[in-house]
Amino acid sequence: MTMTKRLLSLCLCLLFAVPAAAATIEAPDKLIERLSNQILDRIRADAALQAGDPKRLDDLVDTTVMPHVDFRRMTALSVGRNWRSATPEQQKQLMDEFRSLLIRTYSGALSSVADQKVRMKPLRANPQDTDVIVRSEVLQPRGEPIQLDYRMMKAADGWKIYDVNVLGVWLVETYRTQFAQEVSAGGIEGLIRSLSEKNRQPPAPGKS
Repeated sequence: MTMTKRLLSLCLCLLFAVPAAAATIEAPDKLIERLSNQILDRIRADAALQAGDPKRLDDLVDTTVMPHVDFRRMTALSVGRNWRSATPEQQKQLMDEFRSLLIRTYSGALSSVADQKVRMKPLRANPQDTDVIVRSEVLQPRGEPIQLDYRMMKAADGWKIYDVNVLGVWLVETYRTQFAQEVSAGGIEGLIRSLSEKNRQPPAPGKS
């Protein structure tokens, strides 16, 4: 066996000898920093993204951001106590519609990206914590920095976002109030219909 084959065999043995649970999980603040810079870099390098192409923006968010979001938790928290009264099928419909709504919202925000930069703040958490807040600021060419924070929970496959704070307003809390009004007026089915209708509407120029 050649030296190259021996090294390859050793690497494979070491790889499969390490339990999956022992694999290194990226720190939550490092994950947010990497995703933020990855998104900004892709937009700067893509003329269609810079022009606000809805399909390209949706694809960017869906492939880059959404795999790191805990949809079930975020949807359940946004729906609040009414989540428990929804059937499994209704919960799935709510998750699907809420996912589409988040993609539209995020895409609308990304369509206005120009020369912004992201500055991370120190992570105030202990190594054993499984629920943290990652704080950051979006630096603009003109104007004050935009506060952008993330609530994240540690899962088996890495850290997941389940709430976002923009300028002091948490997304889940905002949606919980809106969704409660929809459920009060038309029940869970009414909320699903309302979300579906919003997702079918074409976004206004420069908005989600």
